Amino acid sequence: MKNFPVPKEVLYVTKNLEKAGFEAYLVGGCVRDLVLSREPKDWDVTTNAVPEQIITLFPKTFYENTFGTVGVVNEEVLNEGLKVIEITPYRLESDYSDNRHPDKVTFSQKIEDDLQRRDFTINSLAYSPSKNEVVDFYDGQKDIGHKIIRTVGDPVARFTEDGLRMLRAVRLSAELLFEISPETEKAIFENSHLLKNISTERIRDEFTKMILSLEPMMALLRLKKLGLLPYIVPELEEGVGIEQTKTHAYDVFEHLLRSAQHAADKGYPLEIRLAALFHDISKPESRRKGKGAWTFYGHEVLGAHVTKKILERLKYPSKTIEKVVKLVRWHMFFSDTEQITLSAVRRMIVNVGGGESIWDLMNLRICDRIGTGRPKENPYRLRKYHAMIDEALRDPISVGMLKTNGSRLMEITKTQPGPKIGFILHALLEEVLEDPKKNTSEYLENRAKELFSLPEKELKALGESGKQTKEEADMEEVKKIRSSHWVK
Repeated sequence: MKNFPVPKEVLYVTKNLEKAGFEAYLVGGCVRDLVLSREPKDWDVTTNAVPEQIITLFPKTFYENTFGTVGVVNEEVLNEGLKVIEITPYRLESDYSDNRHPDKVTFSQKIEDDLQRRDFTINSLAYSPSKNEVVDFYDGQKDIGHKIIRTVGDPVARFTEDGLRMLRAVRLSAELLFEISPETEKAIFENSHLLKNISTERIRDEFTKMILSLEPMMALLRLKKLGLLPYIVPELEEGVGIEQTKTHAYDVFEHLLRSAQHAADKGYPLEIRLAALFHDISKPESRRKGKGAWTFYGHEVLGAHVTKKILERLKYPSKTIEKVVKLVRWHMFFSDTEQITLSAVRRMIVNVGGGESIWDLMNLRICDRIGTGRPKENPYRLRKYHAMIDEALRDPISVGMLKTNGSRLMEITKTQPGPKIGFILHALLEEVLEDPKKNTSEYLENRAKELFSLPEKELKALGESGKQTKEEADMEEVKKIRSSHWVK
């Protein structure tokens, strides 16, 4: 058998344990990845030593949990996966009253005991670097060869122990491009309700990994098939069977999945993938029958609110939520290049959060087009969009790009720092967004003197007029859409 490539930092851990008279194996996902010739992200070691014995063998460790895991810290390494090597004693687990964590953990002296408690056969592998030997009691290598995900032993028992394993099966299938065995799928479908007992954060983390996998569409279809999707994003299923206009070959549900898949195919970051998945989430709610065709008036406005609700429910970070919601809200902006003005493009750049975000919006728009299943983006239109953005980016889109600043305004108005200066700067920006030629120090400073004579309340209204108008229009749009469907 050919030796697996194991980093020196990991070998340092296993050799130290064996030198002290203990057994030492790599275990779990890292062994699976080695068998697959993939580079492991994390390295886990298991041993018959107990935590107190492990701690004495290494200069810097931490031990903070009830499962016996000791972290060995390697400070001077570039690879994040090698900074902490986790060592866990062989252990037995029993009673899972919360369908997630064992009520009782017992340390063992046998590697067999440790491997039998693991989730899937492909993860129930141990490897001894010193012996160059894989320990495999459950045909994990065979299942890897056949690209099958199967539980260790009774699947119902494994999922009752830890309901998160059901999501992990789907996530691994999308990451590794494996199938899930029929008996494992059956057990997931029959026990999908166990997800109700799993923390939102854990569900979100597995869902995120699926969206970031090579095949998010495969993962989402499996979530639906196995009855798991209602416990994560039930709003997605509302798009099943919802017909669209003739420009779309698929219903809303499949369109969203195909858009997200294109974002994955292009290697786009999480925010664009989530926006692609949710950009038409409110089409079912806003669908109306027009003259011979369906209309979805205001779906992007309502969709932004629904997307915010979904991401907040899943407890995504506020920065992620803000970015995705903006992309969903404005994804319909690039529709008619003959009607879009440069000032509108400049305001759109501000709306979505700056120069980089406007390109994210463009990428989302392309995912949307590819997801229709119809002809790809018109090359001329695409070039026109790019040209308008490039041209708009040459003009001021933030207060920091104005040809004056707060210090200068305080000097010419002979005043002290205060909110009034900020209000004047934002009022000036509103004018420059409309007409970039006004961005000269002479015009801005003369105009600032005129504005300074206005009351603070009026100045604030000028500076925030664009934002307030947009927000009010959005809320009015949402009210109209919901009213038309007899909902609040």
